[in-house]
Amino acid sequence: MAVIEVNNLTKTYYTYKRGSSFSETIKSFFHREHIVVNAVQDVSFQIEEGEIAGILGPNGAGKSTTIKMLTGALFPTSGEISVMGFIPYKDRKTYVNYIGAVFGQKSQLVWDIPPIDSFHMNKAIYSIPEREFKKTLEELTDLFELEDIIEKPTRVLSLGERMKCEFVMAMLHRPKIVFLDEPTIGLDVIAKQTIRSFIREMNRKGVTFILTTHDLEDVEQLARQIIIINHGRKVFDDTLQRLKQNLGTKKIIHLILARPVKDFRLEGVQVIEKSSDYEYTLEVNLDNNSNSINKIIKQLSGMCEFTDISIKELPMEKIITEIYRGND
Repeated sequence: MAVIEVNNLTKTYYTYKRGSSFSETIKSFFHREHIVVNAVQDVSFQIEEGEIAGILGPNGAGKSTTIKMLTGALFPTSGEISVMGFIPYKDRKTYVNYIGAVFGQKSQLVWDIPPIDSFHMNKAIYSIPEREFKKTLEELTDLFELEDIIEKPTRVLSLGERMKCEFVMAMLHRPKIVFLDEPTIGLDVIAKQTIRSFIREMNRKGVTFILTTHDLEDVEQLARQIIIINHGRKVFDDTLQRLKQNLGTKKIIHLILARPVKDFRLEGVQVIEKSSDYEYTLEVNLDNNSNSINKIIKQLSGMCEFTDISIKELPMEKIITEIYRGND
């Protein structure tokens, strides 16, 4: 069942052009040229209950504007949004009781007081019953191992500790949908894995997550549905597997040679990096029915001797970049 339904969503801003010279500035007092900025244009998608969906796009693509409309912080110029039956910008007072948000670059915690005091503040804001509050807080602090940390002033906590507390803050009222904006930005490897494990655990309990991030490892490890927005328009909406297949069936082969070779001239094989005369990275296109990975390996074995070989999927960065470029 779709928990989020977006139909023909559009957000248009109106601004004015102002010249840089003194005369142009004076002229703008009497006659200003209107500029129309289409931040989001005719975007439609659905997200199922219990899903982890990634909304991706380059800077300025419109994904943050889309998220703000989904949370009710912005109203659309046209189009329809339904989240759990609510219209976010119309039903905001009731709607916010069912959603949570974690923003990697904006904190909900009060800087000079311990997180536990911020948690009690949220308890009052959301009118969380005392018994439910204590139970949820205990579960979340145990999961994140925060027992000794939440009593310290927020300003002395590390970035990883603060982000864990941000998640507790967002989950205290047990939201059904959580919006995540760059939730692992700036975190070390261990902290990232802790956050991702928490998201997976909450998702298993039925929480729907909407993720926007530039960290494609977050996407690969968490998201099942991928929505890509570029220049305000939706350019992709499908599973992670279909995203990887978007540029055709390609593989990356990394070779360490026993001795140098003059050239790799094979059909459907392109050298994308030559680190030295002994180390090559190849991109293999398997779209051609005559090509198979076994055939390519046999051909490579016949033309060179190698001491090591690895075969990988096309990197997510390359797939996403090609989609962005294809819609410029």
